[in-house]
Amino acid sequence: MRLIFAKKLGFCSGVRRAISLAQSIPTRDNKKGTVATPVYTLGPLIHNPQEVKRLERLGVKVISSLNQIKTGTLIVPSHGLPQSILKKIEKTRLKLIDATCPFVKRAQLLAKSLHEKGYHVVIVGQKSHPEVISLLSFANGEASVVETPGDVEKINASKKTGVISQTTQSVESFEKIVRRLKIKNKRFKIHNTICKETSQRQKEAKGLAEKADLMIVIGGKNSANTTRLYNICKKVTRTYHIELPEELRPGWFNKKGVVGITSGTSTPDWIIKSVIKNLGNPPHLNPLPKGEC
Repeated sequence: MRLIFAKKLGFCSGVRRAISLAQSIPTRDNKKGTVATPVYTLGPLIHNPQEVKRLERLGVKVISSLNQIKTGTLIVPSHGLPQSILKKIEKTRLKLIDATCPFVKRAQLLAKSLHEKGYHVVIVGQKSHPEVISLLSFANGEASVVETPGDVEKINASKKTGVISQTTQSVESFEKIVRRLKIKNKRFKIHNTICKETSQRQKEAKGLAEKADLMIVIGGKNSANTTRLYNICKKVTRTYHIELPEELRPGWFNKKGVVGITSGTSTPDWIIKSVIKNLGNPPHLNPLPKGEC
């Protein structure tokens, strides 16, 4: 069995920044050995359950509502928060650390700018995703969300319209939707806000799948970008989406086969390394965090 790897594995720059910010906040007073100012994230910092649990062990706690806390440090997740929540936080005694991905921040500001200029904002993305919910708020809640080309029929073509995308959207899906929109109205203002790292990984995953008998996509089952990599690869070859090495099954593999390995942008190196270690050929990755194996 031969393993081939995507050139880019592990965290993207936006997730790496969010993790770095979270880990830079002291959660313990080293002199006294007591808990320092508590640190929280409103919802998971990133969409990888195992990395979120690792951060929790370091003292970064996940909350589901602002009502759960009164003091401490609150980190904005990498996928952003709705404006209404951000305004509520400003009225509290919480110290705010903004870990919103710069690409998401750009899309937020673009949604706000288009709305203020009188455009009806169309967001290409998953309606229930936290990033899209955040983008909607920056368009004052008056945007339309398009998930499939069929949803384009619901858009009022007579309005002045600006189009943006969820940053982890499938490039292929975005392009299909844009083509449908242009048929309705060629004057639509189109902004491709898909993160460059996301689009590069999608392109690379497809190329890798074309060379492989089997693809393993590593990442959170709740990760939109990982799920999209899985969907891209499974159109080309047999593909499995796993979070942990325990999910690997001997029956998947052929001794003479070629196995491709890729990962989502929120998948930590320590998980990727443990998966590849199980397969017997670890590439160069960052060292495992203490206590992980």
